Amino acid sequence: MDQRQSYETLVARASAEIDEVMPWDLEAVVEEQPDLLLLDVREADEFASGHIKGSLNVPRGLLEGACEYGFVETVPELVEARSRNIVVICRSGRRSALAARTMKEIGYENVKSLRLGVKGWNDSEYSLVDGGGGQVSPDIAEGFLAPEISREKLGPA
Repeated sequence: MDQRQSYETLVARASAEIDEVMPWDLEAVVEEQPDLLLLDVREADEFASGHIKGSLNVPRGLLEGACEYGFVETVPELVEARSRNIVVICRSGRRSALAARTMKEIGYENVKSLRLGVKGWNDSEYSLVDGGGGQVSPDIAEGFLAPEISREKLGPA
């Protein structure tokens, strides 16, 4: 019997084990919790294209090392945030759910995932900024947040 699980199964399990916040609720959470850490786990180029203002970028592939002292990837602000309220962000809410679960497993106390990710934030017409701090129009953001999947990536016909 094949013991492998699909990516969607892993994400569903992670989502069931963590708290999530909806994009349309995040703005109020930010206002209510001025010490909130917004942690964007997308790749650096994704982050530079458009992100929620004030977010800290730590790509998912570097997360575990960034959460601990003594590694090249260490991000002191993140290491010292173990008891802060944190909302983890990605494009669609999948990587952030997995990252939030991992962070809980290594001792972060108040971690949530942004359900639907930056795409849901943009779809709700909240603002994004680029790597230089300039506003990104929702229409421009839609182009890089909802790319077409090529035929070969859809799987066997």
